[in-house]
Amino acid sequence: MDLFNRLKAIKFLISNGLSFRKVRHMRRILILNPKGGCGKSTIATSLAGYFASNGHKVALADYDPQGSSLSWLANRPEKKPKIYSIKGYESGLKNIPSDVTHLVMDAPARSEGQELDNLIRISESIVFPVLPSPIDMEAAVDYLDLILNQRQLVMKQAKMALVANRIKENTLSFDILDDFLEKQKIPYVATLRESQNYIKCFDRGLGIHELAPYLAYTDWEQWQPLINWIDSKKSLPE
Repeated sequence: MDLFNRLKAIKFLISNGLSFRKVRHMRRILILNPKGGCGKSTIATSLAGYFASNGHKVALADYDPQGSSLSWLANRPEKKPKIYSIKGYESGLKNIPSDVTHLVMDAPARSEGQELDNLIRISESIVFPVLPSPIDMEAAVDYLDLILNQRQLVMKQAKMALVANRIKENTLSFDILDDFLEKQKIPYVATLRESQNYIKCFDRGLGIHELAPYLAYTDWEQWQPLINWIDSKKSLPE
């Protein structure tokens, strides 16, 4: 990102309640998709749990008034690493504690216009989950076109990756989704299976990486490419 755009981004973040110190030291990851029920909250909560269990100070900002991510957080055991709760749909990011190092944002369904611009400006990395259904793929095409029309924001202000979500391997629906995502202009980095483990996680306020290995090792393996992308320079603004 050139100096002008970097300064513009920092100014915008500060106007949304983030101090310069927070802007410099905080990883900011957005989970985005136009449809409800595509697994945004599942991915957002598991990412928050992963970062927290690895010693980071984490805030989970829910921009969806439905509040699924914050409902998950309300179930979280006190003995687990703390995750700060942020009602993004009410106050934006103005209440983030100063020690937070990782911010995970759960976007509302069908964000567009100024709301979409703002979410992208706030973000460094965007994770875009897609389900293996014709309706979800069609919605993804239209929405990705909308985002790519804001190419300057997406390419210089935030990097994006696609995730095949709730898939069943060795099915025609997954083969179609896999082929669809491979053809997109945005990196396709991971496939996550449909699993009862995610229901267990929601009920217990846990991320998928906080389940016992004998229960969730397969899921951990599927998550690793996404974690690798987030940890790489490929997920950061240039």
